[in-house]
Amino acid sequence: MDIPDISLSEISKYVSQNVRVKGWVANTRSSGKLYFLSIRDGSGYIQAVIVKGEVSDESFTAVEQATLESSVEIEGIVREDKRAPEGYEITVSSCRIIGFSPDYPISKKEHGPDFLLSNRHLWLRSKRQWAIQRVRNELILGIYDFFHDQGFIKIDSPIFTPSACEGTTTLFGVDYFGDTVYLSQSGQLYLEAAIFSFGKVFDFGPVFRAEKSKTRRHLTEFWMMDAEMAFYDYLKNMDLQEKMIEYLVARILERCANELQIMERNIEPLMKIKAPFIRMRYEDAVAELQKLGSDIKLGEDFGNDDETLLTGAHEKPIFVSHFPIEIKAFYMKADNTKKWALGNDLLAPEGYGEIIGGGERETDLDHLLSMIKKHKLPQDQFDWYLDLRRYGSVPHSGFGLGLERIVAWVCGLPHVRETIPFPRMLGRITP
Repeated sequence: MDIPDISLSEISKYVSQNVRVKGWVANTRSSGKLYFLSIRDGSGYIQAVIVKGEVSDESFTAVEQATLESSVEIEGIVREDKRAPEGYEITVSSCRIIGFSPDYPISKKEHGPDFLLSNRHLWLRSKRQWAIQRVRNELILGIYDFFHDQGFIKIDSPIFTPSACEGTTTLFGVDYFGDTVYLSQSGQLYLEAAIFSFGKVFDFGPVFRAEKSKTRRHLTEFWMMDAEMAFYDYLKNMDLQEKMIEYLVARILERCANELQIMERNIEPLMKIKAPFIRMRYEDAVAELQKLGSDIKLGEDFGNDDETLLTGAHEKPIFVSHFPIEIKAFYMKADNTKKWALGNDLLAPEGYGEIIGGGERETDLDHLLSMIKKHKLPQDQFDWYLDLRRYGSVPHSGFGLGLERIVAWVCGLPHVRETIPFPRMLGRITP
């Protein structure tokens, strides 16, 4: 009878059966004639038990030579064992080494972040990093499923853009056959065009901000999900954001319990992420921040410290709305006073700060023209965008979610550099 090649994610289906597993050695320990190998195959981990005398001399020699991250092929019987780390183990009948791994540079000792980032191509193999990326993957799948269920269409917006969306000081310029174009800061403007065809749309892709920041929340290349909805005001927009975040957190708690446990994430704060979220106006948030010790003044935007201070005082996410229109992007719609923006920042608790920015878009052509001039943007490069207000303009709203920031929050990570496979930061472009 042929021995099946199996994935460790399906190990529970093969109890008491002889199987073949191919993977890498994550850990080894021995006690004389008894060896334990922790094997990972990308889908999971298993403890392999090897007893001298119960395998061939050739197989036992292979086990003795199997160093950290050597690739191996093992055969043996799957057994359920509650004492084993994964609840199952394999009693090995044969083992062979596929590829040796002498002197693997990442050991069990403590390594500094610069060393680990320089070896990110290897650091990704660690159990903690494996768990983080699996949570990231589940969040991505959850975002797609959520929008599908809400009747959205995915639109792919361009990476090369002729102009700024979020501010001219954070653009990466690229030579484009003799002309200068820019790496996208956001797909929002293109999504606004798409709502006139599809009603509700979203995109999901890499965006680029040339921000000279070394904070724990900033990357120069990150993944953004933008959504735009026709006939949504700013209140309906916030309702959708709230529904999505509640859905995503519940999904992670349900589907990634093992990964959260590996990261030693305290899940009690995540279990409190239930609607309704806290909602406050900018003026009230500033007043609360001042009571908490911040030196922020009315008219100033929140800094990272302000967001940390405010969210540290609450157990639920906080919608802060009605920021001063002067500190928001040119396309943001103002209220009747023309002083406050009909938009919001959504701040995650536990000190994690902004994970979503959104709002209602300006629909009046003349006012939008005046804002483009006020922000000193080239009007000719926005003529196509202005057409959206000339031909069948409607009230509409949207928001953008930073994937790495929500991964950091859900996983309880101290820095966004662990949230993406190969982080790009100020001063870090390799590997």
